Amino acid sequence: MKTISTDIAVVGGGVIGLAIALRLRADGRDVIVIEPNEPGSGASYGNAGTIANYAIIPVGTPSVLRNFLSLLLDPNSPLAIRTSALPTLFPWLARFAYESLPHRYRDNARRIAELVSDASSAWTEFAAEIGASQLLSAKGCLYLYDTRKAFLAAGADIDLRRSHGVSQEFLSASEVLKLEPALPRFEGGGLLFPEAINLSDPGEVMRRLSSAVKRAGTEFVQASVTGIAREQKGVRIVASPYDIHARAVVIAAGARSRKLAAELGDPVPLDTERGYHIEFDMSDLPIGRPVCPTARGFYFCPMRGRLRVAGLVELGGLAAPENPRLLQALSSNARRYFPELGEPSRKWSGFRPSMPDSVPVIRPSKGGKDVILAFGHGHIGLTLAPRTARLVSAMLAA
Repeated sequence: MKTISTDIAVVGGGVIGLAIALRLRADGRDVIVIEPNEPGSGASYGNAGTIANYAIIPVGTPSVLRNFLSLLLDPNSPLAIRTSALPTLFPWLARFAYESLPHRYRDNARRIAELVSDASSAWTEFAAEIGASQLLSAKGCLYLYDTRKAFLAAGADIDLRRSHGVSQEFLSASEVLKLEPALPRFEGGGLLFPEAINLSDPGEVMRRLSSAVKRAGTEFVQASVTGIAREQKGVRIVASPYDIHARAVVIAAGARSRKLAAELGDPVPLDTERGYHIEFDMSDLPIGRPVCPTARGFYFCPMRGRLRVAGLVELGGLAAPENPRLLQALSSNARRYFPELGEPSRKWSGFRPSMPDSVPVIRPSKGGKDVILAFGHGHIGLTLAPRTARLVSAMLAA
């Protein structure tokens, strides 16, 4: 075994772990990042590319709770659960049901709103720091409601966002089509979030972030963590062929964080969503900003030289193979709006760390601040990377 000693070890090289490492190096800390895969890959690459300062609504809401069974039985539902995983998912689902109750839903939205409140300005600064400013587009994000009834049904969510200061502009169907003329005609309306930012190439942004972390002097260890334990003077991490000793550890391993936290005596009700996207290569994009047809739970995402269609939620753990039905659902839904789309140029699936309340875990472990937990960001990991890095930095400095 090769022995490494460091001040702080960050377990996880996704956008959260990389942002934390960059911040800690700016604080003058000696940092290593432990990641078995290409840094910034996984869900950090495969997301909708949206800095979603408006995304305060938890996955679990009173409406989802009321319609849970019908959502599961509907083949076109944006929510899917692997039936084989139900026994292991039951504790998470029970907690999810509780967090979907009206009082919990409102409190969870309040906590998320506080976290994402400065996401757009934080990312503007962060992108400049890593040399990725030209990869940001500030045209906002558009929600589509196919019918007037659907728009009225979203009133509670709209009011909740308003109460937390989220900027949102109501658009008639004709106003939507003036903004995005390639969309098909529809009867409902739209909601524009003007402060949202879109990444034109999440993969390239991750490469620039990884390069910035390396330039800052961070060492990368390409290995999987198989064991972690507190010692008298810090934390020992086994990541064969490395034996790593750190004064403090940040667990930012996304969907694989639960086991590591539990080994340190901090059980967390984390489970895994699988996310999907397909891409269509094209030189002329049909839309100029992210567009979400809300009834179908996915995003059209304009990116450099391609249209990404991303979304859907599938609960089923880390071991199950990808679900071809959901990939086909993305293709079919995309053609409802743009029938001329051919076969996808590529497809992707990856794992999101999902908490029952949709609120990420960003805190010292119960055993002390020699271990900091920074995971469970669900659909807002990209959005919250700079904020999470600031919070972790403050915890380690206290």
